[in-house]
Amino acid sequence: MPNGAIAVSGRTIILEKDLREEFIRASGPGGQNVNKVSTAVQLWFDLSSSQTLSAPVKERAAKLAGSRLTQSGEILIQADRFRTRERNRQDAVERLLDLLRRALVVPKTRRPTRPTLGSKKRRLDTKKKRGATKKMRSGPVGD
Repeated sequence: MPNGAIAVSGRTIILEKDLREEFIRASGPGGQNVNKVSTAVQLWFDLSSSQTLSAPVKERAAKLAGSRLTQSGEILIQADRFRTRERNRQDAVERLLDLLRRALVVPKTRRPTRPTLGSKKRRLDTKKKRGATKKMRSGPVGD
C-alpha cells in the first residue's frame, strides 16, 4: 500500500491528500471544556477529484452520501460523539470508509420475468368466477 493511503477494502484505497479535516467545538454536554476545546471533527473527502475510485463507485457513493455531499463534490462527515479529538477523528474516518465500502458493492441487475402459463390461466379462471358471482347477485331481468 502506498504511503499516505488508507485501505477501504481489498485493492481499493483512498489517498490522504483527498482528505481534509477541521476541528470545531462540539455541541452538547462537556463541562467547562465545551466552550474552549475544539474536539469535534469535520472530515471532508474530495469525492469528485479522487483518482483511486471508479466512476460507478463515485456515483453510488454520492447517492449514499445524500445530504452529506456538498455542491463542490465533497463528502462532509461530522463526528462529535466522543470527548477527544483522536476518537472523533477515528470515528469520522471509519464512517467514511463504511460509506465507501457500501458504494463498492455492485447492485444486482433486475431481470424482468414473464408470468407462467399456469398463472395466466389461474388469473383468468378467477376473473370468470368473480364475474359469475357478480352476475348471480343481480336481480331478474324484466320484460
